Amino acid sequence: MAFEQNFSLKGKIAWVTGASYGIGFAIAKAYAQAGATIVFNDINQELVDKGIAAYAAEGIKAHGYVCDVTDEAAITALVAKIEKEVGVIDILVNNAGIIKRIPMTEMTAADFRKVVDIDLNAPFIVSKAVIPSMIKKGHGKIINICSMMSELGRETVSAYAAAKGGLKMLTKNICSEYGKYNIQCNGIGPGYIATPQTAPLREKQPDGSRHPFDSFIIAKTPAERWGTPEDLAGPAVFLASDASNFVNGHILYVDGGILAYIGKQP
Repeated sequence: MAFEQNFSLKGKIAWVTGASYGIGFAIAKAYAQAGATIVFNDINQELVDKGIAAYAAEGIKAHGYVCDVTDEAAITALVAKIEKEVGVIDILVNNAGIIKRIPMTEMTAADFRKVVDIDLNAPFIVSKAVIPSMIKKGHGKIINICSMMSELGRETVSAYAAAKGGLKMLTKNICSEYGKYNIQCNGIGPGYIATPQTAPLREKQPDGSRHPFDSFIIAKTPAERWGTPEDLAGPAVFLASDASNFVNGHILYVDGGILAYIGKQP
């Protein structure tokens, strides 16, 4: 077999949660280009329809489903439906997530629980649902979308950082518990990525200067730029492919070097 075939996803079925747009869409698009069949879900039909149209515009036939990743019964039913309509899932990417930027002392316990429910409990629920069939099939890849906040704290993101730190450890524990079944569970920790959601943070100020947050990120990133969704494509394909069969329990930070850098002296 030619070496590059180690990176092929031909014949694989990849499920990316919350992949109607953004980072999840970019990862699923890369998987399709590598030969995988794409399955995704989102919280409502409008988002699923938006996703299907976006994939179709890229020449990709994606299978979209409406499902709440925090609903264990619904996820169990969806996995059975996917296996019946598409096939057994080879690759799972736990991408769906939210963030609430609220100072900790102003955040309600209900808001804290909601972030943890979507960003940490849901990956547990979805992973638990696909692992039995991966065991039967003899292989599987689970990729959790972690964050630099899996390692760092920052103002206003107590719930998000707690959830993403927990997701890092869930990743390591899935590896520990199911590695013997040829299941690899790894994480990707994106840095600051240029998406439509972060566009306001990169807008030029009326005097032509950078937005203060944009300046902050550029100064903290050795690459001196924001990442793009496409920067995540190679790492995501690697972790989903046979090329990473002996990589397990690892968090791959795709951050332009932020976590390695203390910053410039003032």
